[in-house]
Amino acid sequence: MVSHNLPFVEPYRPTDAWDVLSDPTRRAIVERLADRPRAVGELAAELPISRPAVSQHLKVLKDAGLVAEQAEGTRRIYQLDAIAVSALRDQLDAFWARTLTGFADLIAPPDADKPAEEKS
Repeated sequence: MVSHNLPFVEPYRPTDAWDVLSDPTRRAIVERLADRPRAVGELAAELPISRPAVSQHLKVLKDAGLVAEQAEGTRRIYQLDAIAVSALRDQLDAFWARTLTGFADLIAPPDADKPAEEKS
């Protein structure tokens, strides 16, 4: 039997919010939830995937802490978690600050760091 000779490979499971957002469908869901909270059916009507597929993507987003759900009768309404999105923004800000500082250091003239009396 072939299956006994093949190693078991774990399915891909995103490990953090950035991994989760690498999927274009999940990014599309997040973009829609940025406008306002929505139910699964409403999201599915706007996307080229099935309702069960939207539910699976929402579960991944929820497990990563990016979305929260609230029951309204028989429906579940999903919304972005403001704290998680703010944390992503902070990470991006820190990344760009480091990048821009590194770029500024790279393009600065060689003697830009020296005091004025040493430059002459």
